Amino acid sequence: MARIRQDRLYRQNSHRWPQGRAGKKDSRYVRRGVLVKTVTKAVIPAAGLGTRFLPITKSMPKEMIPVVHKPVIHYVVEEAYLSGIKDILIITGKGKRAIEDYFDLDKNASGNEMIHSLDEILGRINIYYTRQKGVRGLGDAIGHAEAFAGGDPFAVLLGDTITIPPCTMALGSIYEKHGKSVIAVEKVPRDMIQNYGIVATSDDTRKDAFVIDDLIEKPVPEHAPSDLAILGSYLLTPEIFDCLREVTPDRKGEIQLTDALRILARKETVLGHVFNGRRLDIGNKIDWLKANIELALADPELGPHVEEFIRRLCP
Repeated sequence: MARIRQDRLYRQNSHRWPQGRAGKKDSRYVRRGVLVKTVTKAVIPAAGLGTRFLPITKSMPKEMIPVVHKPVIHYVVEEAYLSGIKDILIITGKGKRAIEDYFDLDKNASGNEMIHSLDEILGRINIYYTRQKGVRGLGDAIGHAEAFAGGDPFAVLLGDTITIPPCTMALGSIYEKHGKSVIAVEKVPRDMIQNYGIVATSDDTRKDAFVIDDLIEKPVPEHAPSDLAILGSYLLTPEIFDCLREVTPDRKGEIQLTDALRILARKETVLGHVFNGRRLDIGNKIDWLKANIELALADPELGPHVEEFIRRLCP
């Protein structure tokens, strides 16, 4: 598992590394005799190749593909900000420079309301970047965040997924109650189970947070322990990094985060949270089109025009 030294990371809007447990700005409190830290860090993996969007992704990162007014990753950073995150590490790779350019402050476009709103967010958070040398799985990408985490808990938000309302906000609240890693899950149809990581539990899933017994990566439906699929939003304790080092690469040579979470669940309590909101997965063209239609219909300015257009198309 590759480790990234602090001097190999860089960021914008700040000149100091985010302070961890020993830092003066460390925010934590005691709940039920346990020291719990407020979650202020997030990791956004954005090194994927976006092959499902070829040929568009020959020259554009999939995270920069627009959904109505904004690129996908703009929504993701907004979710992190609304969830109380102050420091964000975006893990990039080959051909992803446009992401870094997008999150530069833009003094020449101050008259644009959306850019002004983005600049306000950028003035209140720190964004860091590091590169994943080759695509070796989500687990490998998360492993690059060890120095950034600095022994603190952190959220993980996928760079091509939008959740409404912000799922990270709910996970942060659960962590602050229990001090344990939390994985967001959602119910999926039985015929879709083989496309997801699935959790096993003997606990009551109607609770806000239930104990996860095991995790299975893309099981066949008849052998699946449940219909609760991993959503792609996580709140992780720093113990995940030791677990990642124990993972054996799969047949593709990739380190899977699900395998590390499985190890973590054997060592300590890992919680699940059933997310009942909307998840917009921009990982393929059909879901991207659906997300554009849904968010355009919800937009006060565009909604009436889009609705009228759809009525004409489908009389």
